[in-house]
Amino acid sequence: MVRVGLTTERLVRAGAELADELGFDRVTPSELARRFDVQVASLYSHVKNAHDLRTRIALLALEELADRAAEALAGRSGRDALIAFADVHRDYAREHPGRFAAAQLRLDAETAAASAGVRHAELMRAVLRGYDLTGPDQTHAVRLLGSFVRGFVALEADGGFDHSPPAAPQSWTRLLDVLDSLLRDWPGS
Repeated sequence: MVRVGLTTERLVRAGAELADELGFDRVTPSELARRFDVQVASLYSHVKNAHDLRTRIALLALEELADRAAEALAGRSGRDALIAFADVHRDYAREHPGRFAAAQLRLDAETAAASAGVRHAELMRAVLRGYDLTGPDQTHAVRLLGSFVRGFVALEADGGFDHSPPAAPQSWTRLLDVLDSLLRDWPGS
């Protein structure tokens, strides 16, 4: 029998909160059942298994991130759009570390195609249109921007910048300036 009050949305949101508290890798149906004080079997009316739960958390995170990025990018272009886009990701990762990790989950092709990941990629390409990059160069720049943001955020979260000056926020600003300069003067364009 389905426990009153349990819904897929409630479970996914609780799973996302759990990811932020404990880490995305520690989100399991068992852990979520403890949070709701129910038997694990009660969850399976709403999620298929641990992978389904984790995928749904990833989809939620991608949706939240795309919404924030779209709002931040409205009316911006070039350097301003680049900084807004990058800052949204860094801020989201700080506020929701487990959800940010979830957003990195590799999705199967069908799920990815129907996710907010597509919208997210479009937003990233919109940022790069301000730099007149097209075709393969735009794809290279998308990968560069994604690698920069994901790498910096991961290193910062792991304390990788804590032991030597300058402080991480100074490096973040400086590296975004360098990235802007590189995108404006893209080699071969």
